[in-house]
Amino acid sequence: MTKATMVNVTNGDIPTHEIPRQNPCAQCGTPIAQPDWIEPGEGRVSYLWTCHACGYRFEAIAIFDEVPIAHPPLAA
Repeated sequence: MTKATMVNVTNGDIPTHEIPRQNPCAQCGTPIAQPDWIEPGEGRVSYLWTCHACGYRFEAIAIFDEVPIAHPPLAA
């Protein structure tokens, strides 16, 4: 993962309804309000989480069955 492909969640590049919320920490289980960074990719999205309760940092990856269509067909 490189910073060039990562998106900072707090700068508004991603609509807030698309950001996962309250993911439990992988170490202590405390809910984390939102990820620090999101890295979209082909068929997947990676999320970088930081737990402010215990300081643990981890990455979670969502993998999609189908790759979304880059340019959906226009209506005739």
